[in-house]
Amino acid sequence: MSHSEQRNWLIAYDIADPRRLGRVHRYLKRHAIPVQYSVFVLHGNQIMLEGVLSGIAERIAPDADDVRAYHLPDRCEVTMLGTQSLPEGVMLGAPGLDRLLRELTASDDGIIVEGVVEAERTFQS
Repeated sequence: MSHSEQRNWLIAYDIADPRRLGRVHRYLKRHAIPVQYSVFVLHGNQIMLEGVLSGIAERIAPDADDVRAYHLPDRCEVTMLGTQSLPEGVMLGAPGLDRLLRELTASDDGIIVEGVVEAERTFQS
């Protein structure tokens, strides 16, 4: 895999301390799209992933917390039960999700934007 190749990454965490939990959650909301409270999707290359993981590493206690990043294949079958946090009609692995993630995570100046709010705006227009 090339370091510049754009991919989807599922980032999940289990943070033992409520204060660290909030910090990690707020940090990830600025860099990825939340799909559950402690699960996010990041669309980016290997360098972006390493940067986000480095930022998370500054906010966790490695001896008590667990953070994982999984590459999501382009076509990913997902089975869900209960409520969903993505906008209606958007599912991981759905056609067009790659494009949506690219649009939502990169602004004109290259800064990551908050995904869910922007996703809701995209689907309401």
